[in-house]
Amino acid sequence: MAGNSFGQIFRVTTFGESHGAAVGCVVDGCPAGLPLDIDTVRRDLARRKPGGGGVSTSRQETDEPEILSGVFEGRTLGTPIAIVIRNTAQRSQDYDKLKDVYRPGHADMVWDFKYGFRDYRGGGRSSARETAARVAAGAVARAFLAENGVSVCAWSQSIAGIEAPSSSDNDFDIQEAEVNSFRIPCKRTADMIAGKIEELRKAGESAGGVVECQARGLPAGLGDPVFDKLDALLSRAVMSLGAVKGIEFGAGFAAASMKGSESNDRPLAFENNGKINYAGNNAGGVLGGISNGACLVFRAAFKPVPSIARKQRSLDRAGREVELEIAGRHDICVCPRAAPVVEAMTALVLADLMLRRRADRYDTI
Repeated sequence: MAGNSFGQIFRVTTFGESHGAAVGCVVDGCPAGLPLDIDTVRRDLARRKPGGGGVSTSRQETDEPEILSGVFEGRTLGTPIAIVIRNTAQRSQDYDKLKDVYRPGHADMVWDFKYGFRDYRGGGRSSARETAARVAAGAVARAFLAENGVSVCAWSQSIAGIEAPSSSDNDFDIQEAEVNSFRIPCKRTADMIAGKIEELRKAGESAGGVVECQARGLPAGLGDPVFDKLDALLSRAVMSLGAVKGIEFGAGFAAASMKGSESNDRPLAFENNGKINYAGNNAGGVLGGISNGACLVFRAAFKPVPSIARKQRSLDRAGREVELEIAGRHDICVCPRAAPVVEAMTALVLADLMLRRRADRYDTI
């Protein structure tokens, strides 16, 4: 199987399956001397791990990371950093009845078409469990970005069609997103969503939503103008998450109905630190595939969780129509747990591009 590695200089490979012994990652290309300890990784994994209530699965994984290599006395060595996260709460028997049945909305059928053999326990490698490894790798990237004055933050912008206030509204509170189980930056909106989620739970249904992500402190000049555009690389990174069905930057699809005079972000002034002030941010911080120094802003749309507690019609491996009920422990909406994963993928792209940028100009080498 190809496609398990990501990045050019700051390069990550993940491994492991949902019901295997462990998931993990190998981070190659991280510069030596970066301050990094296990608590940095543990904190990010705690924000993603299941068992948080609300819309989350009841699978209670400890998600305790182990750094196997690449770090000595709290600093990176410049050698590959291997991090492993043991799986401790599998209930593989929940999937015994699905061994020869394709779940609607899942990758089961196409996986069989491609490989002719699959791990049916929780989806194996295609399970969202794999994203724990991405978050571990992303923690290393976030540590690198923090040393360079860059921060990345994501939250649930909407769940089940209920919108949170935008980041420019007075009701927006990013600290609130860290304390409620929906990762919604507004308590009033979170309370509304709680009622809707309970309705869906009783009906055996699930919900989709939108995650918004912002990166602040980015210098102008990240990304290349052809195939490796900043927004193209971020799109690839975020679209590699299993439930993502769309992504937009800045004004996004709304830009299609704007006039040029409305869409253009007028530069106002240069600051002493080389930053540029703009009158707006319809571009989402990216022009011509290159960061323009403004806040990077994008939103990703997540589909409803396909594993629902309602009877569904499907096919088995012999092509016979079957009726199935999916047992096991599943999220009702992935957005709250997906937000830290979106942060991780964003951090991996930005860390790689910051290292690549140092080779763009002779006077910066």
